[in-house]
Parts: sequence; C-alpha cells; structure tokens
Amino acid sequence: MRPYLSLRHRDFRWLWSAQLISLTGSQMQAAAIDWHVYLLTRSPLALGMVGLSRVIPIVSLSLLGGVVADRYDRKRVMLATQLTMTAVAAVLGVLTLTHHETLFTLYLLTGMTSAAGSFDNPARQALVPRLVPRDDLPGALAMNLTMFHAGMIGGPALAGVLIASAGEGTRGLSWIYLANAASFLAVVATLLTMRASGKVERTGEAVESPLRSLRDGLRFVFSTPVMVWTMALDFVATFFSGANALLPIFADQVLKVGAFGFGWLRAAPALGALVGSIYTSLNPIPARQGRVFLWAVGAYGFATVVFGLSRNYVLTFIALAAAGLADLISTVVRQIVRQMITPDAMRGRMTSVNMIFFMGGPQLGELEAGLVASLFASAAIGATVSVVSGGLATVLVVGLCAWRAKVVRDYDSGTPPQST
Repeated sequence: MRPYLSLRHRDFRWLWSAQLISLTGSQMQAAAIDWHVYLLTRSPLALGMVGLSRVIPIVSLSLLGGVVADRYDRKRVMLATQLTMTAVAAVLGVLTLTHHETLFTLYLLTGMTSAAGSFDNPARQALVPRLVPRDDLPGALAMNLTMFHAGMIGGPALAGVLIASAGEGTRGLSWIYLANAASFLAVVATLLTMRASGKVERTGEAVESPLRSLRDGLRFVFSTPVMVWTMALDFVATFFSGANALLPIFADQVLKVGAFGFGWLRAAPALGALVGSIYTSLNPIPARQGRVFLWAVGAYGFATVVFGLSRNYVLTFIALAAAGLADLISTVVRQIVRQMITPDAMRGRMTSVNMIFFMGGPQLGELEAGLVASLFASAAIGATVSVVSGGLATVLVVGLCAWRAKVVRDYDSGTPPQST
C-alpha cells in the first residue's frame, strides 16, 4: 500500500498537518537559539553547551516519560506538554523582545522545552498506531518522516530570513520565539477534536508499579538484539558527527554567508532527508534492509567529513543534504522495526529508551564538537578539526559494526527479529 494513503484517516491527517505547523515553529526556534547564543558569546564551547542543556532533561526524564505514556491517556499527556512548550516559547519571546534575556535563561528555557519533549515524544509516538489500521502503520511512519523533515527545512530557512531581514540585534529572534508559541496551538486544537482514544490498551492484568513497568520496558528493548545494535550505532554516529551547533561558526567565519546563509545550511540536512522521505512515502519499504542501514550510516559519516573540509558554500550545502539523506534511510529502518515488534502497552517505554539514544546522541555530539573546537585558538580551525574527526570516527565505527553485528548485517524486514 502506498504510504501517502495513510492520510485518508481523519485523526492521523489532522495530527500530521498540525505537527507540520508546530515542528516548523520548533525548528525555527532551535536555529534561532544557536544564532542567539553565538551573537552573545562568539564561543564554540557556549554553542556546545546548548546541546548539554537539551540532553540533560532527555537523559533524566525520558524513561519516566515512557512510563507516563504507558499508564495515562496519551492525548492528555500531549495536551499538557504542548501547553507547557507554548508557555516556555512565549516567555522566551517576551524576554528577548524586552532585552532581558541572558545566556543562562537561554539554556534554562531550552532545557525546559527539552523536558516537556521528554514526555511529549513517547506519548505522541505511542498514539500514532491508534490513528491508522496496522496495515497502514508503516506508511504512516514514513509520512511522519516526510512531515518531520519538511518542518526541519522550512523552520531554519524561515528563521534565517527573519533574522537577516531584522538586521543587527535580536528583534527578529523574539518574533521567531513568539511564532513558535503560536504554532503549538495547532496541535492543541487537533488533540481536543480527535476522535481516537488516547487511553492505553490493557490486557486485564493488574497495573504494574512504575518501577516494575520501567524495568519491563528496559528488558524488552535490551533483549532484542537488532534494536540494541541499530540504536547504539545511531547514538555513536550522531555523537561523533553531530556538529550542527558549529554551523554559526561555519556560516560566519568560514563561508562568510551570515544569518541568511546559516538558515539554509541548517535546513540542508532536512532537505536531503525530505528527498528520501518523499521516496519512502511513495514506495513500500524494501526487505533486506540491514546492509542498506550500514551503508547509510557510513555515508552519513563520509558526508560529514566533506562538510568539515569544504570551503565552498554550495559544496557544504550538498554535503549537509547528503548527510540528511543518509540519516533518513537509517531512521526508516529503525522506526519500522521498533514499531512493528513492540506491543501497544509498551510503546511509550520503548520510545523513551530509544529517545535517550536517538536524541541524546546528537545533543551530546554538539557538546563534544564544541569542546573539541574550543581547544584551538581559531574557532574556524577548531570547528573544522572537530567535524572532520567526528566523521572519520563514524566511518570506523560502522566498519566495526558491519564486522561484528551479524544480526544487523543480515537483517531482513520479512524475518522476525531475534530475542535473547
């Protein structure tokens, strides 16, 4: 079945559309935060600390978020998180508009958004299988990837235009934060009118204690080798090659393209990923995906090396787009296997464990990139060394995984995954 046909289901179609609006606003804010920190500090380490402010709530709260998603109405959980993120973005906008923002408040409010997302993401991903029949689930997941990457293109690109058009200062940043606050209301309205239930399906057994519920979720994830290997490889790859935090330095000091060019560089990976996700939205996912997954992660590392070495704007843009395309392919494999083998009552916990890896990797990678870059007197040279070394490390790790992990190398979507 063609993936785009999943949009014929009313609740999924409306949530998909609302999330496109909300995600565009969130990505505008994410790009604006990086540029804001750069304007205040001009420091690669300060840019890396943005990643730390995002990852601490993810690591500390994601597992709890998964337990909450598997115990409480997922629509109500999302309503609470969406309203929280609305309030945080509005406060950030007002502080910036009145020139009362500080580096600490930027880190703090970024962390609060990430904390809300630690509860929102498990509930949202666990809700999606309720909105479409099982046969349409792979298509719905592919369409969500298309939506995700469309938002990641539009958001940073719009942010770059607004920042550049506002001229010097932070006035353009304040309007970006306020626009993001308004974008969350689309999801809130959709959740309030959704027909599907958000309540967790119970099997008739007594409700477990939160601690046992968490332990069962961890046992399920870590007893499925293909899930463990793909999750771990994604974490390592994004840790070494996650260098988006350094894009302001490349835009300003290396390529000299300013805020407008920064916005499009930030959007480039999503543009490449959108090309791949449109293809997966129009065509069924092929079998024998293990080797494709390994080649995709290896290509991600190689494209990162090219990005780090490039001194040409067009080549840098192409390299970042290629990295996004490769990352999309690996994401498709990981999402399909996770959702298809996970029982409904455990989807929130499964997602929360994976969140630590697929969201923690890039954010810790930004911190690692900032730390490495800060070791050099020149920010431009430090950023180059950080990005290139990270890409090479990713390629080496993929080679090790291809050699040692037969369960990944020989993975076929038509074969049930092994468990220990």
